Amino acid sequence: MENYPISITIDKKVHHFEIGEYLHHNGESCKVNVFQNGRVVASFEPDKYNYLHICQNQGKLKEELLHLLADQIEAHHPHGINRDR
Repeated sequence: MENYPISITIDKKVHHFEIGEYLHHNGESCKVNVFQNGRVVASFEPDKYNYLHICQNQGKLKEELLHLLADQIEAHHPHGINRDR
């Protein structure tokens, strides 16, 4: 799947991200990576109900921002993110 952009505004500051998904998940790494300025800053993993959970927070992003990212990524996939593909 092709990467796609997401922008989130918190306290009048706009944060730009690029979302990359791994279709063939091997269970040893996170399914969804979040990039900012070309580097991975966070990763998410869907649960069995297709809700995203923080897998890694390499960029030490604020929790509020991580939750908003998860919401936007989930909204991008109205039918959910399949854990096994």
